[in-house]
Amino acid sequence: MSVQFNHTIVGCRDNRETAEFWAEVLGLDVGKEWGPFIPVVVANGVTFDFAQVPPDVPEIASIHYAFLVSEGEFDAAFAKIQAWKLRFWADPHQHGEGEINHHDGGRGVYFLDPNGHFLELITVPYGGWPSE
Repeated sequence: MSVQFNHTIVGCRDNRETAEFWAEVLGLDVGKEWGPFIPVVVANGVTFDFAQVPPDVPEIASIHYAFLVSEGEFDAAFAKIQAWKLRFWADPHQHGEGEINHHDGGRGVYFLDPNGHFLELITVPYGGWPSE
């Protein structure tokens, strides 16, 4: 078997709220709670397990999560970002507020989840699609 990325734990203050936020933006389903985790599975089988950090942890470290999406998925997610009046940027340094980027001939956007995790949506992988 080749090495595959299977799952990661996303630390958050409210695991239900965060799982539902990600699922709604990405057009995915929230899975059944399992122990301390609420899962959201993406198309390639990777699971994001949302878990609440202990209340005595003063700050959640912001982590960057990037998702490759179709043009239609980008349109749907970006419409939600705009409707919810979320701040968004064209780059990870929060420059170009209110703008998207067009790297490699696609579209990309950065925005924050309720815990300050930096989410990125791109329609073309960095470096572009491999030539056939």
